[in-house]
Amino acid sequence: MTQDREPPPLRHVREYFRALEQAPGDERLASFFVSDVAQREFPNRLLENGAQRGLSEMLEGNRRGQKVVQNQRYIIQNALVDGERVAVELCWTAELKVPLGKLAAGATLTAHCGVFFRFRDGRIAEQHNFDCFESF
Repeated sequence: MTQDREPPPLRHVREYFRALEQAPGDERLASFFVSDVAQREFPNRLLENGAQRGLSEMLEGNRRGQKVVQNQRYIIQNALVDGERVAVELCWTAELKVPLGKLAAGATLTAHCGVFFRFRDGRIAEQHNFDCFESF
């Protein structure tokens, strides 16, 4: 299926990941979400206890992340759409601006992710991340 024939929620997810690659400001990033969005990041190597965030925490996390990584890439490998729900399998890479574990600044950090979205009114209302980071 070509991207122009994809269901609108999947097109929205692709646009969201493209925007993240461009290090968007708060206004651009917020435009992808309903105001009461709920994001849950399940425990991983960076967040041992995981996290639950609303929009303001998501925007703050994006600002913090831009201080740590650059040149982010989101490669969607598989996607499923069921009405207002989208599930994607993707590979995320980013160049570190600072050392992390055994990786030096300038090294590439990689994670294989499952990200699940629920939409409302054409925008993301829920996002659940399952991120599996490669060694660092």
